[in-house]
Amino acid sequence: MFFFLLNLALSDLGSICTTVPKTMHNSLWDTRDISYSGCAAQLFFFVFFLSADYFLLTVMCYDRYVSICKPLHYGTLLGSRACTHMAATAWGSAFLNAVMHTGNAFSLPLCKGNALGYFFCEIPQILKLSCATPYLKELQLLAVSACLFSGCFVLIVFSYVQIFRAVLKIPSEQGRHKAFSTCLPHLAVVSLFITTAVFSHLKPPSISSPSLDVTLSVLYSVVPPALNPLFYSLRNQQLKDAVWKLMTG
Repeated sequence: MFFFLLNLALSDLGSICTTVPKTMHNSLWDTRDISYSGCAAQLFFFVFFLSADYFLLTVMCYDRYVSICKPLHYGTLLGSRACTHMAATAWGSAFLNAVMHTGNAFSLPLCKGNALGYFFCEIPQILKLSCATPYLKELQLLAVSACLFSGCFVLIVFSYVQIFRAVLKIPSEQGRHKAFSTCLPHLAVVSLFITTAVFSHLKPPSISSPSLDVTLSVLYSVVPPALNPLFYSLRNQQLKDAVWKLMTG
């Protein structure tokens, strides 16, 4: 579990560093400019780290499933080599996903200006500037990615159904509480990440507005990576005591 948490922390750090520093720079210097190559690099790393985040969360869900539902087989199913292979697969899949989308998005001719309405370069905003004909190719890639992410989502839901069934069969209340405490931080992180991302891209056009779009983009691109360390750290009793002492003075 701690090995995957390390990978998730690196992914969260990369995700925040992709968008926040440039946004702070633009705010301080009162500008919204970004170079063409800078936009391409920002889009690549944004898709890369966000995809890695999702794939790692899926792997961590499987880790929780094995540790609770099949504890005697944990060492066999999730040994050091297996964990390394799963983490490498998550990073590799995220890299390929980012390469495909970035390469295709910036191969499109931009015939509708060069002004984005966001605080960072994102695929839907770039597609709005492209011509209609090559637009369909990116939609096909988005459909492939949607299928991949949907498969991960099904795996997450299936794993948690099995986890909750196993936890509810634990006879002691203390045992159930301990099992739930190991799952709730991960479940909170996954729920926040998925709900904000899905609502941001699938919200009805009737309620869409530039300010709402920017707010939702911040919610799924900045807030989940920033809150992940807090969710997982609150399992540490010493940290909880320190936070409580800080809040109460």
